[in-house]
Parts: sequence; structure tokens; C-alpha cells
Amino acid sequence: MPGRRAQITQLNDGILAIDTEYSRPLQDASHLIIESGRAAFVDTGNNNSVPLLIDALQQKNLDVADVDFVFLTHIHLDHAGGAGLLMQALPNARCVVHPRGAAHMIDPTRLIAGTEAVYGVAETRQLYGDIQPIAESRCDIADDEQWFDLNGRALQALHTEGHALHHYSLNDPASRGVFTGDSFGVSYRELDTAAGECIFPTSTPTHFDPDAAHVSVDRIMGCNPEQLYLTHYSRVRNLDRLAADMHTGIDAYVEMALENKDADDMQAAIQSAMAEYLKSRARAHGFQGSDDALQSILEIDIVLNAKGLVSWLQRLKKQGM
Repeated sequence: MPGRRAQITQLNDGILAIDTEYSRPLQDASHLIIESGRAAFVDTGNNNSVPLLIDALQQKNLDVADVDFVFLTHIHLDHAGGAGLLMQALPNARCVVHPRGAAHMIDPTRLIAGTEAVYGVAETRQLYGDIQPIAESRCDIADDEQWFDLNGRALQALHTEGHALHHYSLNDPASRGVFTGDSFGVSYRELDTAAGECIFPTSTPTHFDPDAAHVSVDRIMGCNPEQLYLTHYSRVRNLDRLAADMHTGIDAYVEMALENKDADDMQAAIQSAMAEYLKSRARAHGFQGSDDALQSILEIDIVLNAKGLVSWLQRLKKQGM
């Protein structure tokens, strides 16, 4: 839609967060890194987000030809659904994607089918529209520990699985920061209190692996960052406490899944346990809003996290564990 103005938050070291307006305000961010007149996006939101990303460039007096990279931390469509459409508008950009995700951005047929299996066909179309492929010639594979050069600014891809097999985080030593996608969980600004940020893991289907998730948190912290840039939602800084909370949360997810693995309706049982856990975490952190407000903030994560834990249990069963 023409004329839409991007809501942007200027952060530090040439980084800004753009509200992609996915689902609700402050739910999903694309980050723009600007280095001496050149730029890179980290994650894109969906097709409806693309005009906002272009407007953010214009607000910063940048042209679409000034963008060198579109980094996709992983290919879940709230992070990468708009990548194909965005790449059509960026004549010089390379799309940087995990080795396991590249084929699905080049031909998104299976990616769309997998999303429809989680959300349903109608909701997938409503949320994401017509997913555009990206030419193979414009895709770069992000090998583990590979460095990319943004006009002299070094950015390093680190494979961080646990949330998804096709996930990497982007280490940015210039800002003492890491763009974590979903590998360091979710921290919504509406849940911030005097105690700081509230964080919890995201176990969205279908690749949740708690052991790999623990390793990913530690690997991100191994970069010695001062701040992290989460897709949901942007910068957090109390990192030692948040890392500990992430490890505790991953273990709590495993416990609630195993406690309900024999329930007649696993999804319903785990979803109920997830709702109780996340809401109690927010209240203990000092959230003072209404129950309806808390439900609105957490609802999508309650449902998707529960689905992810069901998928994990089903994989364990197939493995005979």
C-alpha cells in the first residue's frame, strides 16, 4: 500500500528497528544496518511489510540501490515471507540464507505447504499472500562462521539451531551485538517492567530441539555481546540474566511437554500448561496490565509453542525415546 510510513526505532551503531506490522504492533522487527551509505536488512517480515522497509530507507535518505544484503536468520515466513518481493525492489542486494533454507527460498513450494500445515490455508494466504521466489543467482549460502563485508563492516553468520534447523545468528562486532532471529527467544516491549526485559523461548513447529537450543544460547553469549537484536522485539541488554532465563525456560518447556505426553489431547494439555507458565512468568516479572491485555500479547506464542512441543514429542516417539 503506497504512502505507509514505517515506524522506526533508532538504536545504536547505525542500526534501526522497523516495525513490520506483522500481526500486531511491536510483534515483529526487521533491522536495518547502515554503514557509510550502504545498508543491509536482517529479516523482512511478510509481503505487506515490504513498503515499510522501502520507506525506512527513504527516511534515512537511502536508495534501494544502496542495499547490499538481505540477511534471513531463518526462513519462517514472519522472518522471510517478504524476502522475495523485497529482493525484486533491491537491484544490488544478495540474499544470505542458511544452507538448509536456500532451496526453499529459491522454490518456496514446500515452505508454503509447511506453513499451511501449521496455520491452515486461509490464514496462510491472509498472513503472507503470494510468496515470491528468489533467483538462485542472487542467493548466498551462510556457512557456519562465515564473514560478510558490508562496506568494511564485518558481519559473521553463526549457525544457531534449536528453534529451526535452518537458523543462523548474525554477529556484529562493530556494535558488540548479535542479531538472533528466534535463537534467543522472544522479548516483547509491552512486557518490560522496572525489572527490565522479560524473555522466553520460542518452540514454534517443527524443529524445536532443546539440547541445540541450549547450545545456541551459549554460542550467542560466546560473542561477548553488550546487546542482542531479537526479531520479536528488537534490542535487549540485560544479557546475563536473560541468558539464564532462556536456559530455565527451555528446561521448563521440556518438563511441561514430558508431563503431558500421555494426555488424550496433547495439544490442548500443553497449550494450557504453556499459557499458565508464560502468564505466571510475566506476572512474576511485574506486568501490571489486564488479563485480556496479557492474553493478547502472548496468545500467538502460547499456541505455536505448544504445537512445537507436540512436534518434538512426536519426533521422540518415532525415535523410540
